Amino acid sequence: MSKPSSQRFLALDVLRGMTVFFMIIVNTPGSWVSSWAPLKHAVWHGFTPTDLVFPTFMFVVGNALSFVEKKWQQLTEGQVFRIILKRTLIIFLLGYLMYWFPFVHWNAARELEFNPISHTRIMGVLQRIALGYFFAALMIRYLKAATAYRFAVILLLTYWLILLLFGDKADPYNIISNAGNRLDLWLLGENHLYHGEGLAFDPEGILSTLPSIANVIFGYAAGKWIAERGKTWEGLTKLLLAGFALIALALFWHLVFPINKKLWTGSFVLLTVGIDCVLLAALSYVTDFLGRTKWTYFFEVFGKNPLFIYLLSELGATLLWFFPVGEKRVPLYSWLYENIFRHAGDYLGSFLFALCFTLVCWFVGRVLDKKRIYVRV
Repeated sequence: MSKPSSQRFLALDVLRGMTVFFMIIVNTPGSWVSSWAPLKHAVWHGFTPTDLVFPTFMFVVGNALSFVEKKWQQLTEGQVFRIILKRTLIIFLLGYLMYWFPFVHWNAARELEFNPISHTRIMGVLQRIALGYFFAALMIRYLKAATAYRFAVILLLTYWLILLLFGDKADPYNIISNAGNRLDLWLLGENHLYHGEGLAFDPEGILSTLPSIANVIFGYAAGKWIAERGKTWEGLTKLLLAGFALIALALFWHLVFPINKKLWTGSFVLLTVGIDCVLLAALSYVTDFLGRTKWTYFFEVFGKNPLFIYLLSELGATLLWFFPVGEKRVPLYSWLYENIFRHAGDYLGSFLFALCFTLVCWFVGRVLDKKRIYVRV
């Protein structure tokens, strides 16, 4: 636990907080069937607002790197590497345990049965964040900034080439036989992959983690730019124009390399980084130039304790699904939606459930903020 740095940039805290807020909203609908289209991921190729959440999380991880970089200059190479490695391992382990939690399940005889480690998901959201942070941090530490940016571009192009060479020749971007899924099945095995698509396919797989490193590196670049030039009209305008240019480039690349969140394609990276740059410029304009900050505290609460609040939301939702209610042993999660929120209508009720759950998480975050408790790893 620690106190926040006195050199925080409000726009970055707000962007981070908005990301966590929206992430909880889209992850906890009362019913997955009754959820508005913008609050769902694109089925395959394409893009929805929900698809922006995870890459923005990666982007703000890069933002944070632009500020800790100065602290690292006072440390030895060995100390910096140990910090990076320790943080990577902790975040990765937290992600792994989060998917394994609560470690038991109810069997057909209504008895608790241990979830075998042989069927645990290895990769996931926090695992990707951990690996993206690890490789981006090493490049930022040991390479010149311009070299790290070039390396990010090389990663995107290399990933594209790998998909073309080692995926299905007829359709290298299909869900079953794309190069990333082939690698995951061979290296991790079917039992250690995500099965939410109705088959063994992990949208946070090993190969598709490579292009996600670029989101962190470009987030670092944007954070560094905001810190150095974000208080000027010229700096803000250039960040905004860079965002629009990346969006245009992504749409052009989409013609041959489809925008796809679950494959984390290069066009998807450019699109999300472009949107994030536009959002960051807009937030900086509102908070720094217009001085309108009365509305920001709600999101700051999420932004100051992002990892803790995200874990709270995921573990809390898991527990609601775990505990049965009544003779039919309906999960408490479903019972709350069906008996309380669904009276507002299927879709509105589903959204209100997610909103109320998110507000509970916010309240916990607010208590921590008032006590100046900030969980860091």
